[in-house]
Amino acid sequence: MHIDPKKNSLDLALTGNCAVSSLIERTGDIVWCCMPRFDGDPVFHALLGAPSGDREDGRLSVELENMVRAEQAYVPGTAIVRTRLYDDQGQAIELTDFCPRFWHHGRMFRPAQLVRRIRPLHGHPRIRIVARPRGEWGTVAPVLTRGSNHLRYVLPGQTLRLNTSAPPTYIAAERWFSLHSSVSMILGPDETFEGGIDQTARDFEEQTMLHWQQWTRRLAVPLEWQDAVIRAAITLKLCQFEETGAIVAAMTTSIPEAPNSGRNWDYRFCWLRDAFFVVRALNSLSEVGTMEDYLRWMHDVVRSSDGHVQPLYGIDLERQLTERIEKAMPGYRGMGPVRVGNQAFEHFQHDVYGNIVLGSSQAFHDHRLFRRADANDFAQLEQVGERAFALHDRPDAGMWELRTRARIHTSSSLMCWAACDRLAKIAQVLQLPQRVSHWRDRADMIRQRILAEAWSDERQAFVESFGGRELDASVLLMAEVGFLPASDPRFISTVDAMERTLCDGPFMRRYEAPDDFGRPETAFNVCAFWRVDALARTGRREAAREAFEALLARRNHVGLLSEDLDPVTGELWGNFPQTYSMVGIINGAMQLSAPWADAV
Repeated sequence: MHIDPKKNSLDLALTGNCAVSSLIERTGDIVWCCMPRFDGDPVFHALLGAPSGDREDGRLSVELENMVRAEQAYVPGTAIVRTRLYDDQGQAIELTDFCPRFWHHGRMFRPAQLVRRIRPLHGHPRIRIVARPRGEWGTVAPVLTRGSNHLRYVLPGQTLRLNTSAPPTYIAAERWFSLHSSVSMILGPDETFEGGIDQTARDFEEQTMLHWQQWTRRLAVPLEWQDAVIRAAITLKLCQFEETGAIVAAMTTSIPEAPNSGRNWDYRFCWLRDAFFVVRALNSLSEVGTMEDYLRWMHDVVRSSDGHVQPLYGIDLERQLTERIEKAMPGYRGMGPVRVGNQAFEHFQHDVYGNIVLGSSQAFHDHRLFRRADANDFAQLEQVGERAFALHDRPDAGMWELRTRARIHTSSSLMCWAACDRLAKIAQVLQLPQRVSHWRDRADMIRQRILAEAWSDERQAFVESFGGRELDASVLLMAEVGFLPASDPRFISTVDAMERTLCDGPFMRRYEAPDDFGRPETAFNVCAFWRVDALARTGRREAAREAFEALLARRNHVGLLSEDLDPVTGELWGNFPQTYSMVGIINGAMQLSAPWADAV
């Protein structure tokens, strides 16, 4: 199957407000939006096709008659997307898309609304507005009712209202009309507006722009690659469902990891592993608010558990995320299945205990926080640590969530070590010498097991499981979490072995052994960023910079990355935008950038 990377890559922009979000094609079509929250029924689902076979179902589009060219970019430092469309006569329109987000009456105003403003740039262009939300995964068309300045779409479980200053009759009939002045569209709950629609949309845009510009202005960015880092930071923030604090791994479900691979998963849930990496990346930019909100959610996870902690939960703490297939939905470019839910909630993945402690540890050290963690919080974390110690040498599904194979995964044992190591450091801060000794002893015991059983003399590398021989990129985290100094000859040898086995130029696969679906076909973006980190730590900074620049060049037109990448075509695959990948951009820039002192 021939893939044209320019035609088929995930050229999508993300906008949102930490309550809802949407994905917008390069031509301005909104093709993915779940309401009333990230993991809900997609009211716009064209990204995954349409059960009816009509490509316009499940999208919100503004068509320009005789369009020949499109441009799209973010307003710098914001989550506001501008798309410009040009026709063959030089006439043009501009679409501005955003979700309102700003402080109002002492609280964050973040309604479940999409706002679109349309203005003519040149001439009197003709446009057609198509608004086709659907329900029940594209199988139910809404009942449409009209008002003087709005349309109501009555769907199963919710009613959406489109307030607009464009003629509702033209929108309902999908009629072509001339655009003489700016018009606005506000899609959200079935509620009326007190003010005028155009004025409300303008006010929302101004205040939302100011909010994001103030937010990005407070980031402690590196000297180099600032635009890439700022875009990554905003994207990560948009993946937080702020009401509860949960952080989803991606906004989509079932974008395959490779063409027709069947590796289609629902990532609209909160993995404790992924969320930890998000929190740590934003903390490195001095953005601690995301961590504070996430810790609220995570503490409820721990307190409601019976000792066993799942790898992932729903954004409002749901434990049951039963996986099913939506058979009516064709899938991304016809490549089903479309899965809803994720079987991994049933897995035992022992690295989760380390991710809980690592995600919480800064709260004991950071004096800027509104509420620093205390001895009571430490007592809760000690229970997590005891679980980590008990399970550090037990088989599990591993961080790659293998469905049919259990081993004692090195990465899981490594994170169990990290849990004990960080608990010892927290106990030191709390001046609890007996607990320091307790957790240091346990960390040392796990460390000796890993050094003895995860090292392969044959491969001259740390391998993916105790007593195994296959290589796995996750062991590169050994230096990042402080298990070994990067100068350790065993770590350097491991990096060299992976360079020979897992790398395709600057890109990197997760592992070499076949899994439930055979051998992985695409590179896993976060692994390539782990390689960048390992190269830098082992003194190969120029090679690290070259690889980092190559990865940045594979971002889409607005600076976003998905989970996977075809190393030959450069095409993006996997769920989008992937938090792991965007974390890699921040970590790589922070690791490699020249210091500010070099410039000022």
